[in-house]
Amino acid sequence: MKKVWLFVVLAAVPAAYGQANLKNPSALKERAPAVYKVKFDTSAGVFEMEVHADWASNGADGFYNLVKNGYYDGCRFFRVVPGFMVQFGINGDPATQRNWVDATIPDEPVKQGNARGFIFAKSAAPNSRTTQVFINFKDNSFLNRQGFSPFGRVIGGMEVVDKIYSGYGEQPEQGRIQAEGNTYLTKAFPKLDYIKKATIEQ
Repeated sequence: MKKVWLFVVLAAVPAAYGQANLKNPSALKERAPAVYKVKFDTSAGVFEMEVHADWASNGADGFYNLVKNGYYDGCRFFRVVPGFMVQFGINGDPATQRNWVDATIPDEPVKQGNARGFIFAKSAAPNSRTTQVFINFKDNSFLNRQGFSPFGRVIGGMEVVDKIYSGYGEQPEQGRIQAEGNTYLTKAFPKLDYIKKATIEQ
């Protein structure tokens, strides 16, 4: 019995550590490996990404730290536009999300085109990338000219990404997601698919 309780306590330590780090974005500055993989266990199924630091190092580093510390766990795929892209990355806990609103990432040159399955961070305004991430459903080369820099791509389970629930389109309001988190999304948009767990797999 003692061994069981010891296991439970030790298993809880990494999760608690990640939650503590998410309160302080400036503490998450670990350099990502040159290439790393991320497994996404979602309500729609499992898919895998491969991230390349030499494509966009700032984006790769930021994504690495967020995944490693559990930021994306529980996040909803709140914007899904068939034939274009799927978007996620607003934390389901408003208190955590508030810590990251101003934690922006500097822009980088586009080294890889926005092809189907490629992943990039939001960058509508200069140096405005945050925690939000997009996956291209198709080749969206027009995004290259707008400075959207992919840092990785889906290497397995793209059929899972394709079937992420899209019935709500762009209805969820980002302002309300940030203010109310998953409470708002679960009540108003109960069919949204979500990330159960994102894990670094080097």
